Amino acid sequence: MYNHRNPLPPLARAGHIAHVKHALASLPGSQVNLDASRMAIVFYCVGSLDLLGVLQDETTEIDRTSWRRWIWEQYAGGRYGTGFKPGPFMTKTSVHSDQESPHLIMTYTALLSLSILRDDFSRLNRPGVLTFVRACQNPNGSFSSMPNNGGDSDLRNLYCAFCICSLLGDWSCIDVERAIAFVASCRTYEGGYGQLPSCEAHGGTTYLALASLRLAPPGPRARLTPAERARSENWLVHNQDASGGFRGRTGKASDTCYCFWGGAALQILGAEDKLDAYAFAQFIAACQFPFGGIAKAPGQGPDPYHTYLSLAAVAMYAPRLEASARRYGQWEFTPFDPLLNARVETVRWAREHIPARRF
Repeated sequence: MYNHRNPLPPLARAGHIAHVKHALASLPGSQVNLDASRMAIVFYCVGSLDLLGVLQDETTEIDRTSWRRWIWEQYAGGRYGTGFKPGPFMTKTSVHSDQESPHLIMTYTALLSLSILRDDFSRLNRPGVLTFVRACQNPNGSFSSMPNNGGDSDLRNLYCAFCICSLLGDWSCIDVERAIAFVASCRTYEGGYGQLPSCEAHGGTTYLALASLRLAPPGPRARLTPAERARSENWLVHNQDASGGFRGRTGKASDTCYCFWGGAALQILGAEDKLDAYAFAQFIAACQFPFGGIAKAPGQGPDPYHTYLSLAAVAMYAPRLEASARRYGQWEFTPFDPLLNARVETVRWAREHIPARRF
């Protein structure tokens, strides 16, 4: 299998560890545009350490305690329930953010980050979180990032709402069938999904749509017909180009983040065998920055977002490589859950500790 290909370059684990540890302390000025998503940045960084299997070895208990404390400092509540806000950047001395409202995407990333850090969730107001999620659903079934139609409204927020309900084990707060109808309205003739109805098919939102359909509890009819599933699979497969990477949209250049979105979507569809895993890993290897971190494309600068999604992508597909290639290049990972976007062990912890305790 793939013996005729060039050897797979090593995965620069030490450099990637250093990159995300540095980002947990401070971001370079070139990445100031990420400042509004500080909670998500924390997730990309601790998630990368989790994927690489080094969280315990490369951080101290003091570090992990301080990160848990910082995340809980962003827990906010009000008339629309409780959730997590983007927060200030992670420093030893926290400064409160001007944005006090909970945010759906940040609540999803906070729950996963706390699971990675093995929090017991004793401080989580579960009914309050359900109230918050309910307040974010719009009449057309979509979700806004903040309550009462606040912020963006698109498939990103719907996916995060579905993840939160799935982790809580409680879907009573939302109209699931109306949300599913909104997802269907974003489907395009190509088989992909746009961010909103009538938008161009996009790799990221196609993943979000397919993951949401899989996460949803059973409904009165199948979430995807065989024809719809086949069109989505065909569109995704043809977005892997000659470089081994994935395009986000038809005719665009490959990008490592779309390796995750496209690769995970194919896993959800059960079509992972139709992806060229060796070329896939070679493209991601070529995007490694010499001093650590992974970029969107070869020759560009790295950031925590592309580093995490690249590692998540190879965590899904490295098992399809020859054992010798995995060991030689350090491309070995523990099992990954493509639906919730975390290691299987982390998802197990989340599902055991986030739902309401039953006595």
